Amino acid sequence: MNFLAKHKLKILFSLGIVILYFSLRLPNLTLQPIFVDEAIYIRWAQVMKSEPTLRFLPLSDGKTPLFMWAMMPVFKIFDDPLLAGRFLSVVSGFFSLLGVFLLSKKIFGIKIGFWAALIYTVSPFTIFFDRMALVDSMLAAFTIWSLYFTIWLLKSQRVDLAMILGYLLGGALLTKTPAMLNILVLPISLLGFNFKQKRSNLIKLLGMWLLAIAIALIIYNLLRLGPGFNQLSSRNQDYVFTPLEILSKPWDPFLPHLRDSLDYFLKLLTWPTLIFWVIGLFKIIKEKNRLGMVILLFGLLPMFIEMAFLKTFTARYILFSIPPLLIVAGVGIDKLIQELYRLKLQKGLTPLLPLLLLMFTTMSVNYLLLADPQKAPLPRYERVGYFEEWTAGYGFPEIAQFLIEEKKRGPVVVGTEGYFGTLPDGLQIYLDKAGIPIITGRGIISKELRESAKDNKTFFVANKNRLGDLPGTKLIKEYPKAKPLNGMPQDAIVVYQVFP
Repeated sequence: MNFLAKHKLKILFSLGIVILYFSLRLPNLTLQPIFVDEAIYIRWAQVMKSEPTLRFLPLSDGKTPLFMWAMMPVFKIFDDPLLAGRFLSVVSGFFSLLGVFLLSKKIFGIKIGFWAALIYTVSPFTIFFDRMALVDSMLAAFTIWSLYFTIWLLKSQRVDLAMILGYLLGGALLTKTPAMLNILVLPISLLGFNFKQKRSNLIKLLGMWLLAIAIALIIYNLLRLGPGFNQLSSRNQDYVFTPLEILSKPWDPFLPHLRDSLDYFLKLLTWPTLIFWVIGLFKIIKEKNRLGMVILLFGLLPMFIEMAFLKTFTARYILFSIPPLLIVAGVGIDKLIQELYRLKLQKGLTPLLPLLLLMFTTMSVNYLLLADPQKAPLPRYERVGYFEEWTAGYGFPEIAQFLIEEKKRGPVVVGTEGYFGTLPDGLQIYLDKAGIPIITGRGIISKELRESAKDNKTFFVANKNRLGDLPGTKLIKEYPKAKPLNGMPQDAIVVYQVFP
């Protein structure tokens, strides 16, 4: 009882942030249309769950399988596969929230811990991606906890801490291969090491690093148990420029990606968070806070490396860099409050100013993300990918239910325009146990599909803007996508009945 009385306010603040976190993640979790990678990951998880010999299926496309492994038991909780996948990301994001709070508390104190946790909770950047069935939220969780144990290891060179760090680094590698950046930036943590200690402590620290890296690489090499391990490295050519290509054009793609990042930060982190971050940055540098610099660089360096080497660049690729940066923003809020106190403002009002500023600028965006995500002020190319083009899937639960009802009246066959991605995977996840054959294609109605129409009720599902003339068909249903802001034709998911 004494503990509860002594820490009553801290407990109330903690519960409030937890409640706020789930209040901003769980409502309308399936309202946003399914994205192409979500469809792929969920379909893989379904196949892996039903067929034990395919537990390493993502390797065939150069992806690591931990997110899909973790999703498999969630299917037992939720009937809706999209809800299951997105709930897993909500849980992953909660572990990121815990990591942000505990790391901030460990380095800067509990007040900054609460501010950093609050920023994470209300940031549109984290809300948007914590509500999607993508691997990036899980990677962010592994990253912030890897940083936590990296810093702990600086102060206490213990084997158990090194082993836990190794497991976290390995888990990150099993989640997504860019997690290798967490290992590459590990030496940066030497900035926070106290070199006044005995030389043996530094040697011990280097030994702990080697142990942690060895464990991480052993975990990563467990993927050799499945076929297609070589695909992990061979597919990198599709996503990453080689060092020679970078040297020939040293500022391309870095500068274009840097401009994209500024757009992501302004629209998804919002300008108050950026201001808080700049204030925190100056405070850390001015005070020569070495552990603060470690946190800062663990966020910035992987992001800069991705800007320099990635061929394509989207906001979710830098999600794992965001939690450390939000800790710096928490430092900035604390510094701002201290300066406001110096101006002798009313004491009760001072902490409310950054809080009101933060809530006021994020509230409308967060409301739209939960209630009407198509209207949220997202960066241009994020909106295109998630709501407008072929990568966005609309109406799949309704189409699946329509096909299941038709099957009650007789045999049904359905064709899709694609072989892999939003179609057919976005439809297949809802027809997993329906027993309806799916014939895939490339934007046309194949001869095989026409033949099936002789003996079965046959349908064709496609993206409207990718189709030509379809003789011998009848439009049954149409699910419009978000209207493009650049005046291009509006796309839709369409369902045709196919006749022989």
